[in-house]
Amino acid sequence: MTADAAQLAWIASWLGTGLGAGLWLWSWVGVKNPIQKLRFLDCGTALAFASILVRVVVQDRAMSVFDWVWIVVSPLFIAGALWRLARTGGSRDEHE
Repeated sequence: MTADAAQLAWIASWLGTGLGAGLWLWSWVGVKNPIQKLRFLDCGTALAFASILVRVVVQDRAMSVFDWVWIVVSPLFIAGALWRLARTGGSRDEHE
């Protein structure tokens, strides 16, 4: 069984979406520290939206209006999540 690059990217994007959703869920129910909660939420956001972008890029059908919305909105959410991760990524002693 051989898989081309598009199939591999599609499978990896669904794994990334699942991991992102898992990080969202963990941030809501598993973490009590507010800074850690934000960091898990932001990691999940970046993973999920990057995975959506990968699926839009590797699809074999013509792009719809919703695909164009994903192309525009996803980088904004990814950039916002990465910015907030950078802002909350100080030394460990500050957050405990």
